[in-house]
Amino acid sequence: MATKEEVVKSVPQKGFFGHPKGLFTLFFTEFWERFSYYGMRALLVYFMYDTVANGGLGFSEVTASSIMAIYGSLVYMSGIIGGWIADRVLGTRRSIFWGGILIMLGHITLALPGGVPFLFTAMILIILGTGLLKPNVSSVVGEIYSDEDTRRDSGFSIFYMGINLGSFIAPLIIGAVQEETKSYHAGFSVAAVGMFIGLIMYKVTEKKNLGKAGLVPTNPLSSEEKVKVIKIASVVLVVVAILLVIANAFDLISIDNAVNFFTIIGLLAPICVFIWMFTSKKTKAAEKSHLLAYIPLFITGTMFWVIQEQGSTIFSIYIKNRTDLTMGSFTINPVWFQSINPLFIIILAPVFAALWLKLGKRQPSTATKFSFSLLFAGASFLIMIIPAVLSKGHLLISPWWIVLSFFLVVIGELLMSPVGLSATTKLAPEAFAAQTMSLWFLTSTAAQALNAQFAKVFDKVSEVQYFGFLGGTAIVLFIIMLIISPWISRKMGAVS
Repeated sequence: MATKEEVVKSVPQKGFFGHPKGLFTLFFTEFWERFSYYGMRALLVYFMYDTVANGGLGFSEVTASSIMAIYGSLVYMSGIIGGWIADRVLGTRRSIFWGGILIMLGHITLALPGGVPFLFTAMILIILGTGLLKPNVSSVVGEIYSDEDTRRDSGFSIFYMGINLGSFIAPLIIGAVQEETKSYHAGFSVAAVGMFIGLIMYKVTEKKNLGKAGLVPTNPLSSEEKVKVIKIASVVLVVVAILLVIANAFDLISIDNAVNFFTIIGLLAPICVFIWMFTSKKTKAAEKSHLLAYIPLFITGTMFWVIQEQGSTIFSIYIKNRTDLTMGSFTINPVWFQSINPLFIIILAPVFAALWLKLGKRQPSTATKFSFSLLFAGASFLIMIIPAVLSKGHLLISPWWIVLSFFLVVIGELLMSPVGLSATTKLAPEAFAAQTMSLWFLTSTAAQALNAQFAKVFDKVSEVQYFGFLGGTAIVLFIIMLIISPWISRKMGAVS
């Protein structure tokens, strides 16, 4: 297996805005994957609760929001499996390709009018595919830079802009297609085409641009371990099948029970993965210190995503039901609001990337950046108290309040998300490189597991209570993080 230095040397280090040429391949792979995912996601909650007569599935708004949250939770939770497969079986490069294949098949399934069975089949395919692709493409970004390269945070910010270019364009195109054709399935078919284009670009450019990065597993299974894994997997499948039969016999299988079950799994998963890595004999003493520093960063990330991820669930329904969508004779498509967040990131990401490059080693620590991300996330919810009071909880509000809320959360996102990706690649134990990236994505898993429960509360409390509680919690955590930032930096050591 090639050393870190050999991998970096094998990648052309100039060729994409002053960054390694491999960033081009990874940028556009993630661009098209996010195009397909966010285009689909912009329609999905409306598709689930729209009436059957209008081409929807007829779920209640609460059920649709809870399913969306759990779906998002499982998408990121699957990164545990995808990271393990990359580290121990396929390597990151092949994992990315096969993940893209599964994602494309999932969107093709959604494009077919098969009702609820096709919905859940598509979700399973996309969950598995994203688990293989998403953590591993980010992990390869980390591989093409040396640990001392000051371009690293800037590179992740550019990579993050690629994510959001796809996220910005997708709702506009897919929303327009759905509105023109009056068919959700036509919109989903565009998402499938996007992933297909991404796969073509990846295969055409990967060999020349990525060198030796991600070619082989970092911790491959031995022959004995392969036999053991097959036995364990077989036992797990049998146990799951038996439990499903028993649950069905006692009439326990329902959407609400499934949501509650996966909420618990979503919260337990990161705890189990962290303990597993921390107690492993393959994790060195210095790496254990890094993992301890990771705990408050993980909690911060989870709280941030609790707020940010509601943009596609609670906020989607809020936009359609409580926002004035008319501008003269023109009516705004509510799907298009999903492009606001990535639009702000596209505008501001280069500013942050340039700022970190200019400051170099004088830039704020990772812990400080994380702290302030919560300040802006909390403010994005607290600001929504104003229109809630002014509208008396029932009058339509100006869409500019939504725009302002999204703007504030984007500031927080740019302080935390690309920095979190970069910090994860630096803090990862060597034996668990891709799996530690999966641990980072479990912040979204835990957050959306919580959001599945918050969705059940939104229509039972006042808007002031809802936005005030979550926004206030984020501000309290901001203060705590600011206080303990020096301790985090000490634990991170030279990589802070």
